[in-house]
Amino acid sequence: MAIKERLKQRSFSSPYQEAMLGVMVCSDILVRSLEHVTEPFGITSAQYNVLRILHGIHPDGHPRREIIQRMIHVTPDVTRLIDRLEKLKLVQRGKSQHDKRLSLTFITDKGLSLLDTIQPHLDTLNAKLWSGLTEQEALDLAKLCDKLAEVA
Repeated sequence: MAIKERLKQRSFSSPYQEAMLGVMVCSDILVRSLEHVTEPFGITSAQYNVLRILHGIHPDGHPRREIIQRMIHVTPDVTRLIDRLEKLKLVQRGKSQHDKRLSLTFITDKGLSLLDTIQPHLDTLNAKLWSGLTEQEALDLAKLCDKLAEVA
């Protein structure tokens, strides 16, 4: 009902169209909600995504292509995104110990601290956004999204 009301549409041409539009509307809500949390800290949701990726491999770093492959929303110019994070001293670049030609990006202590600061705000957001779903419904939704992603 909420999707139909938001789109001001009485019916859809198929259950697949309804599902697609529902996923798109929910994606927009999630992205905007994350932006609302990250913006006061001076970063975008894409920058937050990069920090989370680098946090996952800390203390090691990732090459740019690995960051791109792991991003939720692939951004066309990850180099500039990393440049902005570097100016904020949230990441730093360095060379691989195994291949000196390979440039890696590492999260800094300041970046780790920022993620720790943001986390309670994300916990609050998650509690609000997911309060209408049981854990089993959340698992079912994750499985359906995974199934859809496999064919895309």
